[in-house]
Amino acid sequence: MKLKGKVALVTGAGSGIGLATALLFAREGARVACADVNEGTAKQTVQQIEKAGGQALALRADVSRAADCQAMVERTVASWGRLDILFNNAGVPESPTRVEELDEATFDRIMAVNVRGVYLGCRYAVPVMKKQGGGVILNTASTAAIRPRRGLNAYCASKGAVIAWTKALAMELAPNRIRVVAIAPVATDTPMLPAFMGKRVVDDPGREAMVKTIPLGRLNTPEDIALAALFLASDDAAMVTGTCFEVDGGRCI
Repeated sequence: MKLKGKVALVTGAGSGIGLATALLFAREGARVACADVNEGTAKQTVQQIEKAGGQALALRADVSRAADCQAMVERTVASWGRLDILFNNAGVPESPTRVEELDEATFDRIMAVNVRGVYLGCRYAVPVMKKQGGGVILNTASTAAIRPRRGLNAYCASKGAVIAWTKALAMELAPNRIRVVAIAPVATDTPMLPAFMGKRVVDDPGREAMVKTIPLGRLNTPEDIALAALFLASDDAAMVTGTCFEVDGGRCI
């Protein structure tokens, strides 16, 4: 098992990429703290992990709030004594919107969750990792930061900030043996997908239009990203830090 004996904290663990990653990390031997703004879905993830024989902890956390991020890290460490992997995965989408129609509240919410949430997670996890002699921080970025799609200006900017933050923090924390990596998925089959299409549900025309932009000819599944996160969190990626790891079927070529 690639993560045997490790302790991981995954945000946005109640659905989509976070759910798939929490389940995979647990199968690979990690004890997993599952944080989500929806405590009910976090508990459902924990139930799946425990049913399969793993150890997990459900945490309610709005990652845009400092007190919630501090509490999720402290509860994880109080439960298991350490924190080896932080996956700052929680995020919010943007429906296609012309810049002149993008209201400040929407812009601020996207930045608060997608950018401040990453900063706050790191702020409280890094002292723990420094004290124990190392760790891994994974941040969910997006191919939208590299090859933007029209109408997603705030979202693209937020994920561009995540990539820049990742590179800067990797330089800062390398002497502390803490690796920091961004993961950039292409469009992924998660509950957020309809929002990116500006629709209530994903329809065939919307799906086909997105798939046409991906050379390998399909969308990501949450499991695609979970497998990338597993590699990056494991010792197999011991020399990987400061990079943006694209999981995009060739979208960014």
